[in-house]
Amino acid sequence: MNTVIKRISEIEDAASSVMESANGKKKAFAEEMRERTKEFDQNLKERTEQGIQELRKRMEVEMDKRLERQRLDAEQQLKKMEQRFENEQEEYVEKLFGQLIKE
Repeated sequence: MNTVIKRISEIEDAASSVMESANGKKKAFAEEMRERTKEFDQNLKERTEQGIQELRKRMEVEMDKRLERQRLDAEQQLKKMEQRFENEQEEYVEKLFGQLIKE
């Protein structure tokens, strides 16, 4: 009977040792997962921020191109209007003078 009790005690000690080892491994694994998650989150944040910055730069370049095209179009329109005025200035003056005289 003593040998049975002694054997059960040895088995309990071994089981406790296995449980302690498993708990230690479980804690170590949980800590490793926290660190990996933290690194992943940081990496994702950096990549996302980098992607946003690249998108912002592309949008700024595109906006600058559009603004430059609009500026050039406006200058071209203004030149056309000035040229037309120069070409038809006398006609405009005569019409305006004629309208002033009629009234």
